[in-house]
Amino acid sequence: MELFEKLYDENETVKVRFVGFTGGETRFDFGIVYTNMFFGKPLVVCMQTGRSTLLELKDIQDLDFLQAAFKINYADALELAEFFKETLPEVPFQSQYE
Repeated sequence: MELFEKLYDENETVKVRFVGFTGGETRFDFGIVYTNMFFGKPLVVCMQTGRSTLLELKDIQDLDFLQAAFKINYADALELAEFFKETLPEVPFQSQYE
């Protein structure tokens, strides 16, 4: 008897962008994984801390969310939001039940 019920097991060739930049007094290094999984939201991984989150343009307007996701201060969250406004694609809503 299996202990786990497999929900999904997908293979996908994805586009990954690695970007490093400085802003103010902080250096940022991110990997951005563009995938069809996760409702089309890119997976953003901080290469310094390993923290990751799914982001879309709507999410970056919430600076509290960015602060919590990456454990950064308000000023750094403002800089990240500006960067991600230019970087992240607009993601159309995708229902998980389609």
